[in-house]
Amino acid sequence: MTVRSLRSRSGGCSVELCNLTALPTCADIIAVRAWNAWWTESGVSLAEYRAHLDPMMEGEGIPLALVAHEQGMRRRGIAAKLMDAARKEASARGHAFCYLCATPDNSPYYLARGFKQIESEVSGLNLFSTSC
Repeated sequence: MTVRSLRSRSGGCSVELCNLTALPTCADIIAVRAWNAWWTESGVSLAEYRAHLDPMMEGEGIPLALVAHEQGMRRRGIAAKLMDAARKEASARGHAFCYLCATPDNSPYYLARGFKQIESEVSGLNLFSTSC
């Protein structure tokens, strides 16, 4: 996946989007933000979570890591662009399906974008799939 600039729906910002393999120096920042957002009460340490990012930076970079989710950037179409980029990348690599986990309160967002819920309340998250 190449780095590209994306313009938000509101036109007020641009976002650089690329695979974590292209910016491995961001792995520590991503680990801290993701761990603080979703994993602090899980029993998984920050160091353990960070270690799971290493396979995303090796070889084909699967699982794929695309992250851009800042509070001030909500409702500008960035999540939809990330999902579209991830689906295209997975399809280009020969995968037929993409999967994601979401909290129950965020589940309607993914259902409205064509994802199918395949499991509920797995450690507090819902699991979704869609074709790539």
